[in-house]
Amino acid sequence: MITHIEGRLLEKNPTYAIIDCNGVGYYLNITINTYSKIGSSEKCKLLAHVIVSQMDHSQTLYGFFDDQERSIFRHLISVSGVGASTARTMLSSLTPQEVQQAIATSNVSVFKSIKGIGEKTAQRIIIDLNGKLTPLSGGEGQGLRQGGLMYNKTREEALMALLTLGFAKNAAEKAIDRLLQLNPDFSVEHLIKEALKNL
Repeated sequence: MITHIEGRLLEKNPTYAIIDCNGVGYYLNITINTYSKIGSSEKCKLLAHVIVSQMDHSQTLYGFFDDQERSIFRHLISVSGVGASTARTMLSSLTPQEVQQAIATSNVSVFKSIKGIGEKTAQRIIIDLNGKLTPLSGGEGQGLRQGGLMYNKTREEALMALLTLGFAKNAAEKAIDRLLQLNPDFSVEHLIKEALKNL
């Protein structure tokens, strides 16, 4: 699994960046948001996500400037009917904060305004991802402050751990969400241990 690519930026445009890493050139598909943040520095580091096509056994690299955008991308492609290309278009049309806000407020029209997203897909995104982004309350806690919302990184890390251990996604999500409602300040380790007792 490739987690990031760091090296010399050879080329960039609004849809891709090429990074030379010890003599190997990596072509990464990027969003407009990432493009605007890369800047003109020759040294570049992008977080990566790899999509493997079962049809032609090809691998496509996607690059993100920060973990928040990559996490939202991963959530979007987990929704039925939303592929990597659509998710990239969404994150090129909207900032990560605007995606979070639209999901939190169930704003279907924001997603419908993006090319290729119809009403059913927009509704599915909101239904599937609602609860993955929680309103910010009190201190910043374990999350990242973004436009008045908190992206719950603790929840995602715990969920990924449980999925890696072989638990079903729906059951793992329910166990984690139940625990976070009881105590939003659980550490990742504590959350996983408590969830394992309930699975």
